[in-house]
Amino acid sequence: MELSKTYNKGRTNEVQALKSCSFSVRRGEYCAIIGRSGSGKSTLMHLLGALDKPTSGTVMLENKSLFEQSESELSRIRRERIGFVFQSCNLLPEHTVYENITMPLDIVSTPVDSDYIDRLVHTLKIDAKLMSYPSELSGGEQQRVAIARALAAKPAIVLADEPTGNLDPKTGDEVIRLLRDLAHRFNQTIMIVTHDTDIASQADRRIKLDSGVMTAEW
Repeated sequence: MELSKTYNKGRTNEVQALKSCSFSVRRGEYCAIIGRSGSGKSTLMHLLGALDKPTSGTVMLENKSLFEQSESELSRIRRERIGFVFQSCNLLPEHTVYENITMPLDIVSTPVDSDYIDRLVHTLKIDAKLMSYPSELSGGEQQRVAIARALAAKPAIVLADEPTGNLDPKTGDEVIRLLRDLAHRFNQTIMIVTHDTDIASQADRRIKLDSGVMTAEW
């Protein structure tokens, strides 16, 4: 892919948020996108997740060009092939932990792979909380539930946008280690957006953005 995104194109307040960004990510890779505020990290994440459309370029996912798909197919891909983790967990308060985790499967009428879910919640250390409600969990536990929900449908890729932003440093570090472990244990591609160099240092690969330009990859 080679992505560019310009807002207000042709106007006096035109902003080029992303400029000719190109890279590939392997299955099972844990990748960090780093950069200062305003560097284009969130814009890139939104494009990778098909939450926004590029001005030019495309994203290839499982040999499909995302932005050549119909809106209905794009919606299906977002539901079934892309998992999202945000700063805010967005758990449904009236549903149990288990119900929150399996909600994406219920929406698309996909049978629950009980063995996989059991392994997932055990790895995330929330197996004793499945019948609890979000209000009964700590911030770190809520974020782990959000991660389990993102992985429940076995998506092709999980995109995590500053997932530790609302957590204390110790809990945040635990969440990052778990994400890395999940990527390797379940052969799951995970991309995390962060401005924290300590968090980025734990990734298999790092991509640095500055003013919308990809300046380094290592």
